[in-house]
Amino acid sequence: MSLATVHSRALDGLAAAPVTVEVHLANGLPSFTVVGLADTEVKEARERVRAALQNSGLGFPANKRITVNLAPADLPKEGGRFDLPMALGLLAANGQIDATRLARFECAGELSLAGELRPVRGALAMALALRRADAGRELLLPEASAAEAALVDGLSVRQAAHLLDVVAALQPEGEGLARAAALPRERQAGLPDLADIKGQAGPKRALEIAAAGGHSLLMVGPPGTGKSMLAQRLAGLLPALDDEAALESAAVLSLAGQFDISRWGQRPLRAPHHSASSVALVGGGSPPRPGEISLAQHGVLFLDEIPEFPRAALEALREPLETGRILISRAARQAEFPARFQLVAAMNPCPCGHLGNPLRACRCSPDQVARYQGRLSGPFLDRLDLLIEVPVIPPRELQDLAPGEPSAVVAQRVAQARERAVARQGVANAQLQAQDLATHAELEPAAKALLERSAEKLGWSARSFHRVLRVARTIADLDGAARIGSGHVAEAIQLRRGLPGQAG
Repeated sequence: MSLATVHSRALDGLAAAPVTVEVHLANGLPSFTVVGLADTEVKEARERVRAALQNSGLGFPANKRITVNLAPADLPKEGGRFDLPMALGLLAANGQIDATRLARFECAGELSLAGELRPVRGALAMALALRRADAGRELLLPEASAAEAALVDGLSVRQAAHLLDVVAALQPEGEGLARAAALPRERQAGLPDLADIKGQAGPKRALEIAAAGGHSLLMVGPPGTGKSMLAQRLAGLLPALDDEAALESAAVLSLAGQFDISRWGQRPLRAPHHSASSVALVGGGSPPRPGEISLAQHGVLFLDEIPEFPRAALEALREPLETGRILISRAARQAEFPARFQLVAAMNPCPCGHLGNPLRACRCSPDQVARYQGRLSGPFLDRLDLLIEVPVIPPRELQDLAPGEPSAVVAQRVAQARERAVARQGVANAQLQAQDLATHAELEPAAKALLERSAEKLGWSARSFHRVLRVARTIADLDGAARIGSGHVAEAIQLRRGLPGQAG
């Protein structure tokens, strides 16, 4: 047989598009040609496959004209994932393995020059795509990648450590490959505890509300007041991920080669440096890869020193904050990634950092303060739910303060409030659509009047009005109240203060 077909998949955004690897052997001048919009890494597979077959003692058709077609031809292919399909296609076309048995598999894997199989990125994305396609095929991967893909229930995943193991299993009388066992799913442990932070009752309360409703949060305060410590403890307050959400989060991390089974079920905390570009935050490249907002799927994105981020990078977050997804459009193609993240940001109130600090005088002029705070645009601030100040606690008072509530106690209240919201409307309060607020965020008459007066006096936009209403709904859920009262609205208004020196 001079023609063989092997099934594989290419990463196309979060999707893993099916790819058919066709290998043809013909008479003529010896050559090895790879066609089908293959990247440089894929074309280099010719040398890896040649060396792996020869060093494994397998026959390589050196006197043949070899053509490998990766179909569909208009889909970009990158990485070393097609090494194993190419090698198996060559062996099947040369009659060295059973092509009928090979047709039952979808495979991917990078080959070493000695024939060992190395892991590939996106194993979880491949497994999820194969399960959705319901093609009736098994997935064949290197051992490390197979253990990752086996986390997907309802799918048969086979593993191999060497090319010879695969060849032996695909002989007419072969015994078959070992089935991959899913890695143990260990829940999160050892996260920073909220009890480590002394004082700061107001910011801690804001953190609890943010966790209960999934709200975005901006903390403003002088250096050393605990803003970063508070942000790092938010992930420990959030409810545990269910298996489906954990798979979604892990699949995005797998695309970037950053999935770690020891963090299974743990909400990711991403904290990029303020020099990150807009592409680093929202994703991009060729082919497109997920950015920090997608890697923080179902987790926390912490932007410390947020005014220092490039303006374009912050403005690029505006749409994902609203929609929970990011569509990267390029001239050649589009890629969509999930972006359901919880934004937590921290900043100093001025360039020197000491505006409002009772212990040190601020040396910045009003114009310098205005320019510094103006790095955050009005439309961006409008999309944040909670804007709070983190005050300075004098060191002498700090030493005498008792530890606060541990994260486990606060997390229990957060989980109960989140359960009430999900039972009532199916989503967290931060994701509640504007048209559903009248149904699920019912206000008492006095609370309604207070909210309307405040909106008029402070000049809120309709978006700000709705965000305060969602926060009030979360506060009511924490209190176990069916309707939103005046106290809930008043606290929500206090948690949306303007930046120091601004009206609100």
